[in-house]
Amino acid sequence: MSEVSGTARTTFSSTVTKWDTAFSKVRPRIGSVALVPAIGLAVLIGTILNPVFLSSQNLINVLQQSSELAVLVIGETLVLIVGMFDLSLESIVGLGPMVAAWVVLPAIDNGGGIGLSPYLGILIIFAVGACVGLVNGLLVVKLKLEPFIVTLAMLILLRGIVVGLSNGSTLYSLPNAMIYIGSDNWLGVPVSIWLAAVLYLVVGLFLRYHSFGRSMYAIGGNRESARAAGIRVDRVTIIVYVAAGFFASVAGLMLAGRLASVASAQGQNLIFFVFAAAVIGGISLQGGRGSLFGALTGVLLLGIIQNILTLSQVPSFWIDAVFGGVILVALILSRLASLRSA
Repeated sequence: MSEVSGTARTTFSSTVTKWDTAFSKVRPRIGSVALVPAIGLAVLIGTILNPVFLSSQNLINVLQQSSELAVLVIGETLVLIVGMFDLSLESIVGLGPMVAAWVVLPAIDNGGGIGLSPYLGILIIFAVGACVGLVNGLLVVKLKLEPFIVTLAMLILLRGIVVGLSNGSTLYSLPNAMIYIGSDNWLGVPVSIWLAAVLYLVVGLFLRYHSFGRSMYAIGGNRESARAAGIRVDRVTIIVYVAAGFFASVAGLMLAGRLASVASAQGQNLIFFVFAAAVIGGISLQGGRGSLFGALTGVLLLGIIQNILTLSQVPSFWIDAVFGGVILVALILSRLASLRSA
């Protein structure tokens, strides 16, 4: 009898081990799609509360208004995957377009009167973002400074530069080339939506299949082990910071194009929504875990929630409170899931 009982326990233990191994292989994929049911529920609630929600025009508005955040989240996701932080991205959203507008617009429009080509201005936007990312990366990697403090200081510094260039005003009369991405349409869909979709597809495939992308996850998981495996940790980290700055500048160009102007406060407080989307999308703040698709679902959920609350005429400060609550719940659930898997 005891032999039969022992055999049963062995068989049961073996079965549990097999199921646990199988689940561990699909757990990352489950995490990346965990918000899909929540998005479906939010769409259902929005439809019940306001029939306008499901109109094609409103859905396009949701996607367009989320496109800048989506591109910015790409940059932050890359930084988080390697186990770092970058708070300065929201200031790059304002700095790049502001510098470009200042060197392109005449003095009569509050510009610098330099009169550069708008196409050169667009290149300047991208260059500003990449340069800020490079400085952040060098300070963090070479001087071993704390990423959170460094990028917070950079956020404040860049915000001051933006206000100083514009004297606290908004620059209008942007040339068509600088507003094209944020204001034009392809096949009835805003260009910004197409651009965000392409970027997510390309970067997502890059992270999944390219050796550089896999190196990023290895660095975020354990920097010393990655270094011992021959991965050039410092170089990869610096490149990631440069890429994050570039994506932030793209988001800034998209936002300036949609608004057809550059305000001195452009991008302000956007970093909170970036972290909210990343966290609820399953991106680990400790690095080495999360997918770009998961981050995208976080962006979409926040966009839908904001649209529902706006259509319901909920004051903006309550919308901020809701987003704060969403972040707290996501952090708690992530912590509980990590404890369960440990």
